[in-house]
Amino acid sequence: MNNDEKIIRRALIISSFSSLLIAAVVIVVLVLLGGEEEEILVDEAEVTGPQISKSVVTPTILLKDITQESGIDFTHTNGAYGSRMLPETMGGGLAFFDYNNDTHQDLLLINSVSWSWKDGQDKNSRSKLYRGNGDGTFEDVSERTGLDLQVYGMGVAVGDYDGDGWSDIFVTAVGENLLLKNINGKRFENVTRLQGVSGPADSWSTSAAFFDFDRDGDLDLFVCNYVVWSREINESVDYRLTGLGAAYGPPTDFGGTNSILYRNDNGKFFDVSASAGVQVMNEASGAPVGKGLAVHPIDVNSDGWLDVIVANDTVQNFLFINQRNGKFKESGVFSGLAFDNSGSATGAMGVDAAYYANDERLGITIGNFANEMSSFYVKRGLDNVFSDNSIVAGIGAHSRKALTFGTVFVDLDLDGRLDLIAANGHVEPEINRVQSSQYYEQPLHIFWNCGDSCSRVYQPAGDSLGALKFVGRGAGYADIDGDGDTDLAITQAGGPVVLLRNDQSSKNHWIRVTLVGKPPNPEAIGATVLVYADGLKQTRSVMPSRSYLTQVELPLTFGLGATDIISLLEVHWPNGQKDVHRDLIVDQNHIFVQR
Repeated sequence: MNNDEKIIRRALIISSFSSLLIAAVVIVVLVLLGGEEEEILVDEAEVTGPQISKSVVTPTILLKDITQESGIDFTHTNGAYGSRMLPETMGGGLAFFDYNNDTHQDLLLINSVSWSWKDGQDKNSRSKLYRGNGDGTFEDVSERTGLDLQVYGMGVAVGDYDGDGWSDIFVTAVGENLLLKNINGKRFENVTRLQGVSGPADSWSTSAAFFDFDRDGDLDLFVCNYVVWSREINESVDYRLTGLGAAYGPPTDFGGTNSILYRNDNGKFFDVSASAGVQVMNEASGAPVGKGLAVHPIDVNSDGWLDVIVANDTVQNFLFINQRNGKFKESGVFSGLAFDNSGSATGAMGVDAAYYANDERLGITIGNFANEMSSFYVKRGLDNVFSDNSIVAGIGAHSRKALTFGTVFVDLDLDGRLDLIAANGHVEPEINRVQSSQYYEQPLHIFWNCGDSCSRVYQPAGDSLGALKFVGRGAGYADIDGDGDTDLAITQAGGPVVLLRNDQSSKNHWIRVTLVGKPPNPEAIGATVLVYADGLKQTRSVMPSRSYLTQVELPLTFGLGATDIISLLEVHWPNGQKDVHRDLIVDQNHIFVQR
């Protein structure tokens, strides 16, 4: 038996054991309930013991809705008119980034439009760019910058693709996508045709990411495509909820698609999807498998080359392992990321990854459909196999009822441990009329990272949002007011964006790190920073493409808890160069320039 066969066998054993365990628990619950319940929710305490140590108090995360006072006035338009066109329930995207290099985080919100065939609807919906003032307030600069876009937009990727020092923008859409070049922080110029990155006119693209897959220094572009869709196909599918009429439904009756990888050669893009191996076909039919909704580039195997995770809706997730020769190998099944513990594909939406335990354990979280637990895949060190530790990690049962789209790791209370945020919201406005346990608007989930003090790493945290609920889609973060902690933005399908200021009252220390790389990647996308403090090693990557249709800020925030001494900080630049820094002052932003 060769090494690959041993690894695959091990993955199958782990999956089979987990499946038997879950099945046994479900059988017990069914017996206890007499099989009468419509939905079975497994209590994690029955599986893993007590939820939290008596000596640990789960904090209340203090978040305040400051949308109105911040100057942001944006409501997502989806064009819904009753016929339940599937794209209506899947938008919209957001990006925190610094478009004018003034060090303040700006906010781009991607809008959709009314359908061209439907009269009498709002024809003036536009995307909006808000310039951040650095104090938590914003100014609408959409029109003057040319970002008052009128397309059926979905998501966004941000990156300086031409290395001129200004962040450029790629907008995904139902139909042709847009590449917008930043002209000296004043306006954006449409260079889509020039660069040949519009994609097919009949495509439906979702999340996207700029990253350097071939380590030639410049940023390449990965674009997720969802399903084969048109008005005619949607009407022929005619999905319905019993007794209620037309519904959006799952994507199972829509064909799969291939995502697109564009290689950047000195500022010019070329489609290398086929030759690079990111097209996955059904062996029996020859049709594309993927139904991509989210993408996150990360070096999964620690070889210095960025790999790609793609969350696929109702079909297997992909893990493209970089072969370091311009090609990828799809290894989702081999690695244990393709399916859940029962061997089933999930309704996968958003994705993020992090070294959540401040050690060698890499965690990948994927938000899933209602009545499916969010996935929490964990890999140790150089091990090539992930196991889904959703229940063991503490997010399993609490996430099962939610329909999770945007999901991100972020240290909200600055204690040095990455918390987990999930933006939730159903796709069916009338879902509660047919499933009493489900609601269209759902609360934000905050899982506090308890570290080694608890039997499970993540504990549901209280928050100050009260009864506030969302039709949540994108979830992004940035420090919008310069106080060191990280604030949140949540987009809603067909509803207003919500800006949540982090008002933590703890005295925890922090450090923020901004990297300035060498052209053609001055934003240092793909770099990794390690901070050693108080006996812990924290690891963060400069990779804004996370969550769902979302980009987060480039500066990295490290919570330090009570310590005010940083032993060491390492910067691992995208080209492999390493810089070491000592004697750093806490509670401020540090800018490091690549030598």
